[in-house]
Amino acid sequence: MPGLAVNVDHVATLREARKINIPDPVTAAAIVELAGADGVVVHLREDRRHIQDRDVQLLRKTVKTKLVLEMAATPETIAIALEIRPDLVTLVPERREELTTEGGLDLLSQKNAVTDAIHTLQGGGIPVSIFVDPDLDQIRLAHRFDANIVEIHTGIFCDAETPQQRTEAFERVLSCAKLAHKLKLGVNAGHGLGYETVKAFKGISEIDEFSIGHSIIARAVLVGLDRAVRDMVALINGL
Repeated sequence: MPGLAVNVDHVATLREARKINIPDPVTAAAIVELAGADGVVVHLREDRRHIQDRDVQLLRKTVKTKLVLEMAATPETIAIALEIRPDLVTLVPERREELTTEGGLDLLSQKNAVTDAIHTLQGGGIPVSIFVDPDLDQIRLAHRFDANIVEIHTGIFCDAETPQQRTEAFERVLSCAKLAHKLKLGVNAGHGLGYETVKAFKGISEIDEFSIGHSIIARAVLVGLDRAVRDMVALINGL
């Protein structure tokens, strides 16, 4: 049965809109865990637009399940990760002008930075996941670079505009999950997943965990965070 890691970045986004101390993503993380999530995800961005260093430090002290730190493969964030020691680092691409992460890492063009980050983090006892597009070549490169896990970008599936596009995108995600599993990589999936789109993954045993944030926080505005997480946990448990 796949797990659920909940991204609480958008709780911090709401806080930073007023530059005050509420709502607190650290408090949100505790509610997420109590509601049945298997992990908490935060993205410490270079521009600190939502999650702050203080949040990551406190989360490391309070998260009881698993703390996943998303970050770019930069010397600054690598140093922070080695100090904080999250349970997992997920390497992601990052551009200042993007609203959210727009795609997976291009492992071919960023080979040196990614491999250096992987080996440095693993040397510090931190397993590493790489966020990649649903491309078989990227999966093979992740394996060659000694990643522990791949997180397959599901946005192309979730954002598909026609049934044919959605079917083709799903097949790409599925093929990558199967190859990664065959190569003995851990397999996570995330980006854009919601309460309807996650249902498409019923019976896909190769996926170990879903990383979901925006749709859960959006529902939480209307029904509360505890219920929003429990609703998603129930859906995933039924896959």
